[in-house]
Amino acid sequence: MFQVLVHCQVPMIGLVMGERGVISRLLCPKFGGYLTFGTLGEGKESAPGQPTMTELLDVYRIKHIGPDTKVFGLIGKPLRQSKSPILHNAVFKALGLDAVYVPFLTDDLDKFLNTYSSPDFSGFSNTMPHKETAITCCHEVDPIAKSIRAVNTIIKKPADGKLVGYNTDYTGAISAIEDGIRGLEGKKYETVSPLDGRVFVVIGAGGAGKALAVGAKYKGAKVIVANRTYERAKELAELVGGQALTLAELENFQAGEGSVLANATPVGMYPNIHDTPLHSKKALSSYSVVFDAIYNPKVTKLMHEAGECGATLVSGVEMFLRQAMGQFELFTGSPAPADLMREIAMKIT
Repeated sequence: MFQVLVHCQVPMIGLVMGERGVISRLLCPKFGGYLTFGTLGEGKESAPGQPTMTELLDVYRIKHIGPDTKVFGLIGKPLRQSKSPILHNAVFKALGLDAVYVPFLTDDLDKFLNTYSSPDFSGFSNTMPHKETAITCCHEVDPIAKSIRAVNTIIKKPADGKLVGYNTDYTGAISAIEDGIRGLEGKKYETVSPLDGRVFVVIGAGGAGKALAVGAKYKGAKVIVANRTYERAKELAELVGGQALTLAELENFQAGEGSVLANATPVGMYPNIHDTPLHSKKALSSYSVVFDAIYNPKVTKLMHEAGECGATLVSGVEMFLRQAMGQFELFTGSPAPADLMREIAMKIT
């Protein structure tokens, strides 16, 4: 559709229906579209995929999008609950950057990257279920992302269009957990990580789970991986020299004093807010620090119950914020405005 708009010799309204077609409505000004359609509010759509007027004008700033606007976005499925477009676009607006960040709902990452290979698309955040697939789709992969075997950020080199994969989940999650431990114990840990020597239990063996497991191992933790599929847990555990558990075994596992539990699965995410990856209160009470990568809701059932057991809680909002700061720096080549991004993140989550 974008190619048709660019080469059309007369004013044209070119839109694609449905959730996958949202980008055609958001980016039409960049490619010469005559106009787009929005809805006055949710539930009042006249066609599937219509953004609200508030989204068009305030989030995506459609009146400011032009031929030179840099396009960034979030690749994944599903995307409806993501706050990334709100955060990144608000930062672009505050800093006066001619850039927009849009959702790219896709099933096939390789096909998507080949289709959107033009210089108009500068970089992408990459989320479930494509983080592991991205390793083979990028021309180059940062050493940390390669060791994690998962990519959550893809940058297109302006000079030759080659794709470079990075992982900012690792630094985002691990630094948040380290700060949680520092707050709990009041120590400075000037020479070693607060994770050094601790038992670190990761639930989930996907992209986020790999980032947490590899990051914790790098910081000196004793890593244990629990997953619904034992073979996946075993594979990741072997990668980090750790131990593998089934979720059933996790229910009876006693981690010990000072241990950390990190949920890297979507269990408990909105709208399934009454779900939890760990049901045993006895097992949960053996952890000193509990982290949940989910940020919607801000306090998951797992975190609520862990708090009742006396654990120090580290919210997924911190990971969301910190990994986004890393992505901003990769997108723009400039330091992330930490205070501004934190202020925005706290408002939207």
